[in-house]
Amino acid sequence: MGPLKGIRIVEFAGLGPGPFAAMLFADMGAEVIRIDRKGGRIPNGSEIVYRGRRAVALDMKKPDAVDAALKLVNQADGLIEGFRPGVMERLGVGPDVCLSRNPRLVYGRVTGWGQTGPLADRAGHDINYIALSGALHAIGEHGRQPVPPLNLVGDYGGGALYLCFGMACAMLEARTSGKGQVVDAAMTDGATSLMTVFHSLRRAGLWEGARGENFLDGGAHFYGTYETADGKWIALGPIEPQFYKELLEKLGIADPAFVAQMDRSAWPALKAKLTAVVRTKTRDEWDAVFTGSDACYAPVLSLDEAPKHPHNVARGTFVEIDGVVQPAPAPRFSRTKPQLQRPPTADDNDAALSAWGFSADEIASLHDCGAI
Repeated sequence: MGPLKGIRIVEFAGLGPGPFAAMLFADMGAEVIRIDRKGGRIPNGSEIVYRGRRAVALDMKKPDAVDAALKLVNQADGLIEGFRPGVMERLGVGPDVCLSRNPRLVYGRVTGWGQTGPLADRAGHDINYIALSGALHAIGEHGRQPVPPLNLVGDYGGGALYLCFGMACAMLEARTSGKGQVVDAAMTDGATSLMTVFHSLRRAGLWEGARGENFLDGGAHFYGTYETADGKWIALGPIEPQFYKELLEKLGIADPAFVAQMDRSAWPALKAKLTAVVRTKTRDEWDAVFTGSDACYAPVLSLDEAPKHPHNVARGTFVEIDGVVQPAPAPRFSRTKPQLQRPPTADDNDAALSAWGFSADEIASLHDCGAI
């Protein structure tokens, strides 16, 4: 059931990176229980990000519900929460309370601005966090406004993935020290960390700073997207000379102007010429031309097309559960292969609590007092 089988995680339901991080833990075999807010919006079976775990709805305004949540925390290796600083403390399940009861607990907190700093208690979204990190400034076409890269860089890359990495590190350390700790995963910090290589390139004089004028941001003719004759798109990225040479051969380009691959002053003109060449064929026709090639080519696929591509089919990159096509767990493991534990479910209160050791009488008592 995956490399994290035996690990238990309590997730306090939130939005964005918290649920995604919980999904990743569940995908890897961890036993995750989600605590929803009683009376709040309950995820339905089509919301893929909620797959793999049981859920219980608790009214955290009731002392019995807080006690139930803490009983779950007592058994957990990790906890995930994504609220503004101070919310969990006001609910009675802040890190001081939880760690006093379970000293080995890794308390994962994912927020946009972090737990400290002048912006810590301010509202924001992915676009704001990556703006502060410098990432947003670097993405977009030359002479035009920055383009939000969906909410992949802040919420999911800088937030959820760094939260999972931080919690995995802390849980591993807790096995030897016997002590848990708080993981403060700020999306501003994570997005900034993701930009490390670009700071290195800038220091080395290989990144000019202007948006859309560099070799990885669409400035170069050999690294970008091009429209085909049928209005679809292809992606080209042959940075290395041998791959660039193969690209020109496959495109049928013999123009000597293309020899100066790294001449920045020539990039705009070469991009215009390359645009005209690509528009002479459909995307499927270019697929046929580049089959088996090392020219660093790929068709730009839609969300509907991606699951059907032969490479994705061969690797099982997508799976279908209860009629819903969705990304499979990643990455791959040679021995402890992840398997999806269950599809997204609404609250299954009694079964969820029973699986975590609550007796029938305890569950009945929670129902009686309205805590569940």
